[in-house]
Amino acid sequence: MTQSENKVVIEQLDEKQQQEILEKYDRESVTRTPASKSIKWFIAAIAIAYSLFHLFITFNPLPELIQRAAHVAIGLVLVFLLYPARLSSSRQSINWFDWILALASFSTLIYIWIEYQDIMTTRGGIPNSLDIVFAIMAVILVVEAARRVMGWMLPILGLIFLSYPFFSHYNWVPDRLLTRQYTISDIFGQMYLKTEGLYSSAIGASVTFIFLFILFGAFLAKSGMGKLFNDLAMALAGHKQGGPAKVAVISSGFMGSINGTAVANVVGTGSFTIPLMKKIGYHKNFAGAVEASASVGGQILPPVMGASAFIMAETTGVSYGTIALAATLPALLYYLGVMAQVHYRAGRDNLKGVPKADLPRVKEVLKERGHLLIPIVALVFFLFQSIPVSYAAVYTILLTIVVAAFRKTTRMGIKEILEALEDGAKQSLSVMAACAVVGIIIGVVSLTSFGSVMTSSIMSIGAGSLFLTLFFTMIASMILGMGLPSIPAYIITATMAAPALANFDIPILVAHMFVFYFGLFANITPPVALAAFAGAGIAGGDPMRTGFQALKLSLAGFIIPFLFVYNPAMLMIDTTDVAVNAREFALPAWTTVISIIITSVVGILALGAAVEGYFKTELNFFWRIFLGIGALGMIIPETITDIIGIILVVIALSINILKAKKENKPSLAS
Repeated sequence: MTQSENKVVIEQLDEKQQQEILEKYDRESVTRTPASKSIKWFIAAIAIAYSLFHLFITFNPLPELIQRAAHVAIGLVLVFLLYPARLSSSRQSINWFDWILALASFSTLIYIWIEYQDIMTTRGGIPNSLDIVFAIMAVILVVEAARRVMGWMLPILGLIFLSYPFFSHYNWVPDRLLTRQYTISDIFGQMYLKTEGLYSSAIGASVTFIFLFILFGAFLAKSGMGKLFNDLAMALAGHKQGGPAKVAVISSGFMGSINGTAVANVVGTGSFTIPLMKKIGYHKNFAGAVEASASVGGQILPPVMGASAFIMAETTGVSYGTIALAATLPALLYYLGVMAQVHYRAGRDNLKGVPKADLPRVKEVLKERGHLLIPIVALVFFLFQSIPVSYAAVYTILLTIVVAAFRKTTRMGIKEILEALEDGAKQSLSVMAACAVVGIIIGVVSLTSFGSVMTSSIMSIGAGSLFLTLFFTMIASMILGMGLPSIPAYIITATMAAPALANFDIPILVAHMFVFYFGLFANITPPVALAAFAGAGIAGGDPMRTGFQALKLSLAGFIIPFLFVYNPAMLMIDTTDVAVNAREFALPAWTTVISIIITSVVGILALGAAVEGYFKTELNFFWRIFLGIGALGMIIPETITDIIGIILVVIALSINILKAKKENKPSLAS
């Protein structure tokens, strides 16, 4: 490494600073570090065994209820041993009551294991008194674990749903919410003895897909994948105008796709990119917002999409290949929109990149760590060969270990492999706890008619208008997704909000992609914009201003979902002759696809210029509005709007170019 390269690296926040920011904005990062080595080893052993258990059941599955109960119970044990009851509690030791809670958590699995045959056969699904006791205990443990890992928001939502069937039969309840009377046996039997409550499809997805991909991400991180993405992005874009911001967009997009955790990704990559952005002149609020927008967007970026693509495939019945293809153009347009604003802001403020002499070379980066891309390429290959998703995940984990051994700098020994197994288990706990609480919501929706009530309410507010229904579905999705990891947010919105769109003959994949986008973008939408707040913490900026700046940078992501609802060809699917609930779709005509790509790309670039008020030179208010209208016209995939949009964009940009020449300004192409 040259002396110049050392100057770039030295800007990165150290691990202690990163951890402080994570703990401030990401509740799941506040964990214990017991002083006792024996307790540390004990917890590590449980975590490693937890990971090995998931690898084992991938090829040797247990009965569904037992498998899911084990996933929750052992995860709860780790939560109570790792997470203190209060933020102010000591992190050097484990309280006696946490050991009791851990034992109680494990007992919920032992009970189901022992009673499994009777539950499935003899009792015919009707719980006895002991079943109800363990069910109530399991629900309390799940809610408390979720509170410790992610705060109060999701547990309160779960408890509100859980309370509904207790009073939904009373006369004072509005007619729309009125149901038959449910007993404690009905409610808690649903929660504990069936795969429609705590152990619902949400936990099923966590067991089968999510855990394995989090584990895959842990192995990639241990092999040095993060450094590969950072160095490669620096080599490709660091020297360009506003280079560090473009580096943030590229590296955070790739890492966000793999790890699926926006806040952790902001801190991990942002600790390097945000100081660099500030160093060349970007405002601290803008620097934090760039990192937040790029990190959140990674979860809409194929091939992994933070594991959400696999959950969507499981939920909708649409193949992974179709989902990955459908997600590609919207995701690229989103990142193009962020990149365009970054570029125009750099042009407006005359911000240069990092000198090439201070940057790594692409050839050297690929030579040193490029082999780490092989597992990702292999994963895509496995999935498009219709290999089961869980098998593909395990194969790529094993392949990562083998491929990492090609170079000494990336090689993993036994210690690193065990650490990856431990890290993967610990990183999965927030998703496990969230999915278990989501299971309470799913259980209540399944037991009662609340799902149809939510659907009819959105429809009623929408007054039969598709646009209004989309708008209120967007609001509902963003509220339901506030402060949640992307996967639980998607599962909730898919359960509660997506069905409202089916009444307008919107294909199932389109509806699910719509709610997925807005559940996800809740992370950068004030007042609860955790990813943006974390970016502000690193940059030293104002959290709310950073949140609104991230919202502006992500503007394309708020427009595109409406567009692909009105024209699904943007998702590379042709639904002309396909029923609303079809699970497979034909490709639209190639001329249609090319037309959409060209007009959307030009429209997004023009929209970025309108938002930033700059193209070749500054745009005044009138021309920003003029150009913005033209940009939206081009983005909307209709012939008439495309023609109008092209005319407006050409007029606005031509006048701006002529103005720039008169001002004798240099070209901004880079």
